Amino acid sequence: MEESRFDCEEDLDYAEIVVVRHGETSWNAERKIQGHLDVELNDAGRQQAVRVAERLSKEPKISHVYSSDLKRAFETAQIIAAKCGKLEVLTDRDLRERHLGDMQGLVYQEASKIRPEAYKAFSSNRTDVDIPGGGESLDKLYDRCTTALQRIGDKHKGERVVVVTHGGVIRSLHERARPSARKVEKILNTSVNVFRLFDGDKWTIQVWGDVSHLDQNGFLQSGFGGDRTSG
Repeated sequence: MEESRFDCEEDLDYAEIVVVRHGETSWNAERKIQGHLDVELNDAGRQQAVRVAERLSKEPKISHVYSSDLKRAFETAQIIAAKCGKLEVLTDRDLRERHLGDMQGLVYQEASKIRPEAYKAFSSNRTDVDIPGGGESLDKLYDRCTTALQRIGDKHKGERVVVVTHGGVIRSLHERARPSARKVEKILNTSVNVFRLFDGDKWTIQVWGDVSHLDQNGFLQSGFGGDRTSG
């Protein structure tokens, strides 16, 4: 659902960053936990990427397209970049999903039985708990991805850029922009979220969770992987 519509006036004291979650994967549909595992888009995900690319091509000009280096994000970004002026996709590992350690590759409903310690860490209300198996805490994810977006914003003041990334990352970016707001429940595949990054580390959100480019059959209602399951 669109929260507010952004306008198109030029203002050199901010960068406008259109943050898009990658298209659907078969693992999203099967409720398997991806994290850093490199899963490609499925056919539905490619169609979603085409839809969001068509939408963005009709909006104010995009100057650059950035992406996580994981296939599901990179392929989504390539489709957007091709539609928005045949731009090059710039990859950044810091835009990757949260590393979910021993949870990765498991069906979510089975994880508590197969990897109870990892599931306990994953389900913890504490933000400083690492997940066994090389996983990240929420604090580490937050620091990594908010630093990455700030770096992009500092480089592109007065421009409109696209960043294609993952559900867990977008949840952290929302927290950075609105630290006192309620936690985000889900981030749908190819949802559009528009941030403005101003001088002085001020972040605002102009558009949140907009999937108006998709019809009701065009996305997973569950938002799997875009909620706490991360994907």
